[in-house]
Amino acid sequence: MYNVTRLLDVEAPGRERVLEAVRTAVAHSGALRWVAEPTDPGSRNGGDVLVHLRFADQSRWRNAEQTLETAFADPAITRINGATYEGEPISIGTPGTVYRTLLLRVHPDTPPDTVARFETELQTMPRYVDTIRAWQLSRVIEAEGATAWTHVFEQEFTDVDGLMGPYLMHPIHWAVVDRWFDPECPDVIVRERVSHSFCLSETPVLR
Repeated sequence: MYNVTRLLDVEAPGRERVLEAVRTAVAHSGALRWVAEPTDPGSRNGGDVLVHLRFADQSRWRNAEQTLETAFADPAITRINGATYEGEPISIGTPGTVYRTLLLRVHPDTPPDTVARFETELQTMPRYVDTIRAWQLSRVIEAEGATAWTHVFEQEFTDVDGLMGPYLMHPIHWAVVDRWFDPECPDVIVRERVSHSFCLSETPVLR
């Protein structure tokens, strides 16, 4: 699938207007799956509105791109971060109710074998965290915003507690994966801020 994620920073007075316009645009985009929702307050550098679309292929996105870009041109939108990328999700049991995306940038001087090891460790996390109901790790094709994002790691969680507790506090997270992000650790390869964004989703996204 061809995936599009946009994190919108929106001035408070215009958020309802922007959200309505974006939802109308994505509903007519031809996307197989999509979500356009306000972000949870627990998001970090995650914008005020999270938009994610999944298309059968890149050409379907190109057909819908101008309509979405028109909605994103609202003057209340002050910043957009995001990425386009390919990938197929892995589903585990019943769908979740929370969609979460993590945009990150691996330092460009990182050796390929180190990047591969980093990706492998991220992909092991769903084995240990049973609140993850679906997930996908992808390399970015086109980055949007001031950061040259290289990866998108996204999940469906059972609920917000399943993200904030069993996932973020699990030993696999803080004892294994966090070293790639910690500037005080010699293994660090993610040297810029990440965008950690999540929202409620009434329908499955990663399916």
